[in-house]
Amino acid sequence: MDLGAVTKYSALHAKPSGLILQYGTAGFRTKAEHLDHVMFRMGLLAALRSKQTKSTIGVMVTASHNPEEDNGVKLVDPLGEMLAPSWEEHATCLANAEEQDMQRVLIDISEKEAVNLQQDAFVVVGRDTRPSSEKLSQSVIDGVTVLGGEFHDYGLLTTPQLHYMVYCRNTGSRYGKATLEGYYQKLSKAFMELIKQASCSGDEYRSLKVDCANGIGALKLREMEHYFSQGLSVQLFNDGSKGKLNHLCGADFVKSHQKPPQGMEIKSNERCCSFDGDADRIVYYYHDADGHFHLIDGDKIATLISSFLKELLVEIGESLNIGVVQTAYANGSSTRYLEEVMKVPVYCTKTGVKHLHHKAQEFDIGVYFEANGHGTALFSTAVEMKIKQSEQLEEKKRKAAKMLENIIDLFNQVADRRVISTTNAERQAVTPPGLQETINDLVKKYKLSRAFVRPSGTEDVVRVYAEADSQESADHLACEVSLAVFQLAGGIGERPQPGF
Repeated sequence: MDLGAVTKYSALHAKPSGLILQYGTAGFRTKAEHLDHVMFRMGLLAALRSKQTKSTIGVMVTASHNPEEDNGVKLVDPLGEMLAPSWEEHATCLANAEEQDMQRVLIDISEKEAVNLQQDAFVVVGRDTRPSSEKLSQSVIDGVTVLGGEFHDYGLLTTPQLHYMVYCRNTGSRYGKATLEGYYQKLSKAFMELIKQASCSGDEYRSLKVDCANGIGALKLREMEHYFSQGLSVQLFNDGSKGKLNHLCGADFVKSHQKPPQGMEIKSNERCCSFDGDADRIVYYYHDADGHFHLIDGDKIATLISSFLKELLVEIGESLNIGVVQTAYANGSSTRYLEEVMKVPVYCTKTGVKHLHHKAQEFDIGVYFEANGHGTALFSTAVEMKIKQSEQLEEKKRKAAKMLENIIDLFNQVADRRVISTTNAERQAVTPPGLQETINDLVKKYKLSRAFVRPSGTEDVVRVYAEADSQESADHLACEVSLAVFQLAGGIGERPQPGF
């Protein structure tokens, strides 16, 4: 390791004085103008991780659902998974090191992780469509190359595409070709095979309206469209031709506001969905015949998928181990339906896809979706299934969707989100003193209610979750818990008010 070259290049990507960042659930995120030094240093870290694992490592430049002026970065481990927790700590330490301490921190990481500095390194880089992403990607590449690493810059990619590229490269292309064409072919082939088996509810042709959040999803869905054009017609909205990234559109907006995105008119029973800015979230929705909005969020998606798979396993006589993984913030009605009606075991983990993914790998079939639309179904065993959807299965799907209760998920801005710490898979607040006791007392006031708080892993806010037997009760409980957070955890800005 040429420490002199590292110091020289680091000076070109100098750290702003006093800036402290933490590698959270989805990496680093903040205003784009504060990230140049972080990107350079994550290039360094990716090269070290590649040397240690003797594998390709991925670096994705994106801030997902955050506003356009933000940006972020996250590293992808060899099998397409999130960065190992011990290396998240290294990332935070390296990002916050002062210039004079850079050499020492790099040496410490190398020694702690037994990195062979003579080992080759290879890093793949992807980015979203934010105006700042191209320049910040180059800073990542500077960090990789100064440690002698090689790289491949894929340019504009969705986050799932970068995860795919990393996995393909580290499995000798057995999973697929590490190209965009390979990605499109693999997914479209699976989709076309699936719809051959599924009933079409009387439609001769499937159509879908897609809100692309003015992000990368529009570009990549257009590229992919002709691969499945015989099975699906898509109409793209918020495609980036006008409007700002994630502004009044996208999966986070639709879920938070419980209404369609700006720029999309919906007729009765039209199929619609929304991505987020880097296309790693998806939620579905529609208007019924009376004009009422219905959201199929991650909880409902997980319920429908796992119910569907359980029925298929029964139909073909297979006794595979299937499980659903949720967080404490999953809708309680979905949990009860899965456990009591479908007899599918449900497990709870801390918030964050990396925690759900790790637990889901313990099953033959593991299903996880966060309410915000992050998720998937994992198959650890290659199972060939011939799918035949019966009217009975369709009816069970409809019942599952109707069972889901009223829910609200807000956030409070606080001076320091770290003042709140949690335990028991984030279902109980440990600090500040008195907060959990206050929440317990508030929950007792409402029927079938739950409430939790946790510090966000991506933003300087504390998230508040409330659930009750009616929308009115859920709203009141959420407001009261928000006020408790504001008072006990150093809230800033306006105090929470009823009727938000």
